[in-house]
Amino acid sequence: MARIAIAGAGLAGRLMAWALLRAGHEVLLADPAPGPEPAFDGHGAAAFSAAGMLSPLAEQECGGEAVARLGWRSLALWPRIVDRLSAAPRFAALGSLLLAHPGDRGAAQRALARMPGAQPLAREALSALEPALAAHRGLLAWQLPGEGLIDTVATLAALHRDSGAARWLWGQEVLEVGPGRLRLRDGRGLEADWAVDTRGLGGRPQLPLRGVRGETVWLDLPSHGLRRPLRLLHPRHRVYLVPRDERRLIVGATEIESEDRSEASLKSAVELMSAAHSLLPALAEARILRLDRNLRPALPDNLPHAHAEPGLLRLNGLYRHGWLLAPALVDQLLRQSGLATLEDPHHADPTR
Repeated sequence: MARIAIAGAGLAGRLMAWALLRAGHEVLLADPAPGPEPAFDGHGAAAFSAAGMLSPLAEQECGGEAVARLGWRSLALWPRIVDRLSAAPRFAALGSLLLAHPGDRGAAQRALARMPGAQPLAREALSALEPALAAHRGLLAWQLPGEGLIDTVATLAALHRDSGAARWLWGQEVLEVGPGRLRLRDGRGLEADWAVDTRGLGGRPQLPLRGVRGETVWLDLPSHGLRRPLRLLHPRHRVYLVPRDERRLIVGATEIESEDRSEASLKSAVELMSAAHSLLPALAEARILRLDRNLRPALPDNLPHAHAEPGLLRLNGLYRHGWLLAPALVDQLLRQSGLATLEDPHHADPTR
């Protein structure tokens, strides 16, 4: 058994803690948040603000083949993780849909050229997959098979709940992480056999991180009928619409090169909701539950940083790909260290 000290209790930190505890290790986590629940105030773990799309095909447009490959690995891991949680959050892999208005065909085709694997859908096929869209006869549509979604807030809560054997240090900012050691803002040093750094923007200045602002709108519409994530291919707005359950949906997301954590702007909210309403006119009767915003940690190349050396694991820069890439990268680092794995030890993975 090893003693592990983790800096950061977002998605990567909680996945690390959960896997390490299952492997029999002693785990401590330190995080500046006051507690495990989301505040939706622009601070705290960016993972709480995410819609939870798992889209390796669509993310090829920005992240390329490497991101897609890691994404498929995560999509193989997520159901195995969810099935082992005491209260399984919603996970589905029914594919996702790309949609465009007829006047935006040219912009859509340019985007599709960077998304190999998108399959054109006739109107009848679109209506069969998503009956809620049947009345919208003018939409152009493509299917991205195998993509998925996950309930982000419920998953983070389940990972915390099932990691109750860990020692959680809330309200403790970690200023520096080195092999086997965390240094807290109050001057204390925490010693361990291994240190794990998953601090997001708190990882500065050890990594050249920047914050990218993202905003989302959380809506309530009973019996909206959507089963899959929708993405609108538009010259200005890359808006997505993700069903969280039978009545809640999330619309996002702006991508602004700013570290402003203040409330969502009127411009962003209007653009997001107008674009979503153009796909699903029934949203006119939806109720706004929340306008959320947060900063996503990004490195200069917008790709993740995963590093392992004796006594230290570091994972950061997940940018817009946190839920898509975290399981694959966490599992990679745990295997490199020899400490644990996210795999069920009784389940062989033919894709690895």
